[in-house]
Amino acid sequence: MTKTYKEINEKIRNGDAVVVTAEEMIELVRENGAKKSAAEVDVVTTGTFGVMCSSGAFLNFGHSDPPIKLQKLWLNDVEAYGGVATTDAYIGATQVSETNPDYGGGHVIEDLVKHRKIQLESWAKGTDCYPRKE
Repeated sequence: MTKTYKEINEKIRNGDAVVVTAEEMIELVRENGAKKSAAEVDVVTTGTFGVMCSSGAFLNFGHSDPPIKLQKLWLNDVEAYGGVATTDAYIGATQVSETNPDYGGGHVIEDLVKHRKIQLESWAKGTDCYPRKE
């Protein structure tokens, strides 16, 4: 039996999805076998109590006027990596704010997903093509 993302998302929206934890799925497979368990379960969750290492988001900000090459940048005082491309950056989920130890990259990503405003600060040395420095 094959389930599509569309079918599973519809079941989630309707409140009909069968959701189990990874540990519960292991037990179901032991009791019922893999095929039967896969047919009955729609979503298997995994999780931690915080953001995980190696998680993050690649972002593109578009060009400013005049243009800037994002070298050093911060999103809500959380440092992001700007050495990807001119206006691209990577925000690591576990990076911590320079001013608030209770706020970090995972919070920035959540704020972006929830369409909240983010303060972008950047510094660059400036070039002929990208003269803006901050």
